[in-house]
Amino acid sequence: MPRVSKQLLDAIAVLKQGGVVLFPTETSYGLAADAMNPRAVRRVSEIKGREPGKTPPLICADRKTAEEYVVLDPLLVPLVDEHWPGALTVVGKVGKGLAAGAVKEDGTVAIRVSSHPIAKALAKGVGGPIVATSANVSGLATCYSVSAFLKQLKAAGHPQPDFTIDEGPIPRRKPSTIVAVKKGKIVILRAGSVTI
Repeated sequence: MPRVSKQLLDAIAVLKQGGVVLFPTETSYGLAADAMNPRAVRRVSEIKGREPGKTPPLICADRKTAEEYVVLDPLLVPLVDEHWPGALTVVGKVGKGLAAGAVKEDGTVAIRVSSHPIAKALAKGVGGPIVATSANVSGLATCYSVSAFLKQLKAAGHPQPDFTIDEGPIPRRKPSTIVAVKKGKIVILRAGSVTI
């Protein structure tokens, strides 16, 4: 965990007040919000132009916290042991309470423990999961720089995030791999950075 800078403290304060933060992760730039605040989760969807009902993935600071908010299927435990922290998102039944917009209609949630120090610091500062959806207008390319995302938002006429942590352009990487258990088998819902 890095020494918490003033910029990080300011970003955490924005998240706690229900704001949205543009921040870097190990896969791309993302949009963060307090996953326990319904208004904040809705605001992420407004910025992205995301259709209602499509729930965002979440990031936790550590595995202990993640396991409070998602019920880990025993089949997924070896994968989590190997790939957390990292770009592996698991889907499971929701544990502790989250904002309605962060939980699918079937009562499941998608969570990972990030390996990126800024993502971890934001989640730790909020004290629970943060929304961590990729920074791009829905349907457009994922953004690997702040300027690329702001350009998309301007062209689409969408609102801007409330705070930005700009680390400059970051390497282009695949998104996190998303896995779930269905009918007693591990299913890859999205192939990504982690090879299963």
